Amino acid sequence: MKYEKVCCGKFIKRHNRFLADVEMSGRIFKVHVKNTGRCRELLVPGAEVFLEDFDAKMGTRKLRYSLIGVRKNISKYSVIVNMDSQAPNKVVREALESGRLVLPSMDKTEYVKGEYSYGNSRLDFYVKDSKGRKALVEVKGVTLENNGVAMFPDAPTQRGVKHIKELIKAADDGYRSYVIFVIQMKGVDMFIPNDKTHEDFGQVLRLADTAGVRILAYDCVTGEDFLWLDEPVAVKL
Repeated sequence: MKYEKVCCGKFIKRHNRFLADVEMSGRIFKVHVKNTGRCRELLVPGAEVFLEDFDAKMGTRKLRYSLIGVRKNISKYSVIVNMDSQAPNKVVREALESGRLVLPSMDKTEYVKGEYSYGNSRLDFYVKDSKGRKALVEVKGVTLENNGVAMFPDAPTQRGVKHIKELIKAADDGYRSYVIFVIQMKGVDMFIPNDKTHEDFGQVLRLADTAGVRILAYDCVTGEDFLWLDEPVAVKL
């Protein structure tokens, strides 16, 4: 996926989940934060951040800029971490529809439907392959990293627990079921559930693994104005 217009600035402070101050060209702007997670290790004062500019398409928007990325050092390297919570679904859909991503035990994707109602939840994708096999997919964006290890969640998520339980039911009903963790950066070696932040999520994820739900993780190639799904990352439950 590619953003139409992106500029850079310096992070000042975060007011709440949705609002932050960023300095650009000597001026302070209030900007929309496109990630409701804590992101404390990313949004530190002075960090270089990247913002989508909606100047030409404001519509009903109140704020011109949305914060979508931040520069972070991982090991010896400086990388851009995409923070746009809507981006993981977009890059997974692009990869499925283009054939770059073929789900394990599935053939090439023939049909993708987003926001699919199943049970008491709306799961991210319903997928049908060229042989008529059906799958349900839930996507989780990952921005938390420590010493090359990516982790999810960075804040408790009862909604995430609910979705994993629905995938377990779907597997029992004959669907191929998948959780895809989209790590919105390069430079990580593995993915693990963040039990310290939300133990219940880690427990239900391990239960899902034993119940036939496939747990997958992929990193991303990131730039100031683009993001795409790239290589599989080892999952350690």
